[in-house]
Amino acid sequence: MDKIELKATKRDILGKKVRFLRRQGVTPVHLFGHGIESLALQCDTAKLRQVLAKAGEAKLINVKIGSAKGSRSVLVREIQVDSPRRELLHVDFYEVRMAEAVKVEVPITLVGEAPALKVRENTLVQELDTLTVECLPAKIPTTIELNISSLTESGQVLRVKDIELEKGVTVINDPEVVVAMISVQRVEEVVEEKVVAEEVVAEEVGEEAPEEAPPPEGKSKKE
Repeated sequence: MDKIELKATKRDILGKKVRFLRRQGVTPVHLFGHGIESLALQCDTAKLRQVLAKAGEAKLINVKIGSAKGSRSVLVREIQVDSPRRELLHVDFYEVRMAEAVKVEVPITLVGEAPALKVRENTLVQELDTLTVECLPAKIPTTIELNISSLTESGQVLRVKDIELEKGVTVINDPEVVVAMISVQRVEEVVEEKVVAEEVVAEEVGEEAPEEAPPPEGKSKKE
């Protein structure tokens, strides 16, 4: 696995004044961990964005602080973003100990082909996108694969308990939670919806049709 590296420097600017850092292309960062002293750091925003996109929440990042020897192994814990402008506001890193288990969210990837999808009305629905696991940092999987080739008919499901993981990786999720399923949308239902829609349109048109004007006084309708 390629190492993901990031350079950081210690930060003296705190509180609301950090907005001046952002204007200079620098993002404030906070590093913390079990039994270690928390550090206020800062990183080049452009480089930090690249690292975050590559690492996600499940890949280790080697952070080198200033001129210190060696680097620290960290995981992304929180990313704060200004939604309207998509500006990176702040990032929290959690420093791990390689001999101490950690809990992480790992993305689930569906692999293989489900025979059930050969039927036009059947669709594949993924109910769970990530899995919470606990393991040593060196064993954190990049992604968790779930083979869907056993799904042969509508109504079938794959649950958390159907996922096989490497020894030493423990799943925290409820084993009965559904990860993926085959759902069916019957043709009759589609046709019925179309008929109902047409009837509603016809009724609305009928309601909007102008009423026939009454004949003038003293004259019959035939006149």
